[in-house]
Amino acid sequence: MKIAPRLYCALPLEAGKEIGLPPPAAHHAARVLRLRSGDCVTLFNGEGGEFDAEILHVARGAVSVRVGSHRAVDRESPLQVTLVQGLAGADRMDWVVQKAVELGVTAIRPLTMARSVVQLDPARAAKREMHWRSIAISACEQCGRNRLPLLHALNRFEQWVAMPSVATLRVFLAPDAATSLSGFARPHGSIELLIGPEGGLTREEAGAALDAGFRAMRLGPRILRTETAPLAALSALNALWGDWA
Repeated sequence: MKIAPRLYCALPLEAGKEIGLPPPAAHHAARVLRLRSGDCVTLFNGEGGEFDAEILHVARGAVSVRVGSHRAVDRESPLQVTLVQGLAGADRMDWVVQKAVELGVTAIRPLTMARSVVQLDPARAAKREMHWRSIAISACEQCGRNRLPLLHALNRFEQWVAMPSVATLRVFLAPDAATSLSGFARPHGSIELLIGPEGGLTREEAGAALDAGFRAMRLGPRILRTETAPLAALSALNALWGDWA
């Protein structure tokens, strides 16, 4: 059975309505997927559920579709995890955003930290955030999620760590931590997972995190790279408390 391509369509969707796809979705449908009139697609707008749709016309990058029936499909993780990720090199950061979305994070909060090898001025940060958003959208299209995770603006660690938090559990990874993941009780609320950039957290950053209510967590004896650590931790959380069990 052929699975219909999924497209994010940031428009109000209603069964029976004919609409033109937004430029990014139209470009992906016409130029990347090379879809034609009569082809079926699945549309979602981030408000929950998804819609069957049929392509009516494709012309010069403009694509019109007829929206079909709505399906109340929810593929969100039962865990509410915010990944707080230290800003890493471009390729590594892109990888983390893509895979974290596939693994079900509720939100991603990028931070500039002391050992971040990349430093972005406001203009470059805004462009990078738009790029990360496009990666998140593409990941949702691929993995079946119908709600986009929240992507926070880039902030500095020292500003963010002083902000109040409503998370029930706040953790960061440390190979020498006294407690492993299995030693934590399942939280009855949201989780914040803090991951350092290349080189990890400095002693001062780890101390500030502990003062802010974070707890150090051991995830095996090996030191993981910045792009490996969040994905390993998110996978372990899903297996222990989420929808992998």
